[in-house]
Amino acid sequence: MKTKHRIVREYIQSKILDGTFSPNEKIGSESEFMERFQVSRHTVRLAIGDLVNQGWLYRKQGAGTYCAARSELGQMDKNHKNIALITTNISDYIFPSIIQGAESYLSKHGYNVSLFSTDNDHKHEKEVLEKILTHPIDGVIIEPTKSALSNPNIHYFLNLEKSDIPYVMINAYYDELEPFSITIDDVKGGFIQTEHLIMQGHQNILGFFKTDDLQGTRRMKGYIKAHRSHQLQINPSNIITYHTEEKSTKPVDMLEKILLRPGQTRPTAIVCYNDELALLLLDVLRKQKLKIPKDISLIGYDDSILSQVSEVKLTTIKHPQAVMGEVAARKILEVINDRVSIPPYKGRQDSITYEPELVIRNSTNTFETPRIEIQTV
Repeated sequence: MKTKHRIVREYIQSKILDGTFSPNEKIGSESEFMERFQVSRHTVRLAIGDLVNQGWLYRKQGAGTYCAARSELGQMDKNHKNIALITTNISDYIFPSIIQGAESYLSKHGYNVSLFSTDNDHKHEKEVLEKILTHPIDGVIIEPTKSALSNPNIHYFLNLEKSDIPYVMINAYYDELEPFSITIDDVKGGFIQTEHLIMQGHQNILGFFKTDDLQGTRRMKGYIKAHRSHQLQINPSNIITYHTEEKSTKPVDMLEKILLRPGQTRPTAIVCYNDELALLLLDVLRKQKLKIPKDISLIGYDDSILSQVSEVKLTTIKHPQAVMGEVAARKILEVINDRVSIPPYKGRQDSITYEPELVIRNSTNTFETPRIEIQTV
């Protein structure tokens, strides 16, 4: 359990890191902190004293306490050769492969890797960034949290830049920062997914997309572009969007309702945001006694290990995974070793985008429109 003076100290640190307290600006009075946290003056003075000793704050006799100008914030102890690797998950799905690719390369070059997970939650991302900014870290490889939404933690990334801590973004990026990133062309990937089904004769195609991440919005864009390219009308109710917190419930509930449609209006194929979702929806289809791909085709994304663990082997889009991790590690070390320079606002120019590839297995098949026989009397 945190002590009261630690709670006050961490609050002040957080306000310095997110830019609320600017360099050489006076912070709140002792009385204000006493009232905010319902603590004694002694507790507040302990917290402020710690931060003064650590160089976060300085006192002016008779004027109060001020935020220090910390040009080397987070770099108090250089040459530890530490890289922070931050993903939205650590142990599941494609993330172990990405991490292994980065960690293997970095360890060969004498760097330690600190792993962090944000659980795709802005609050957790904030906590991780605060930890990084107060510890000796040479560089950061990060997968953005809910990259399609406005991010409340932008100040922390600006503080990384101010502290000369380079960062590389993987899988997605915060567009407003224009960082160097390593991604896959998700618009093209969504297009390829959908076009594959269209070319097999499917016209009534469901699309499930997680839209709090940039990957999901772009894959949905590809889904729409494929329909338009082939001059197919999209049924608006065939696009199902959801957020991270709903990923285990909303897609299942929606598919169960959609499968209640009359026979001729039922979808004949499903485009999935990723392989993880495809397996979740596969369980729904099994419960409805539907056979894949005879009754309905299903296509995933990422070519994860999940695409081959079921008796139904998923047609999917290949993701570079380990290669992406290794390339991110190589890039961050190039920056640290001054072999290249990537000013954040120019990083988009040199960013790496992988071309998506279709991997065809047995979860998709051709669809033939049922014949309507006209009987003559």
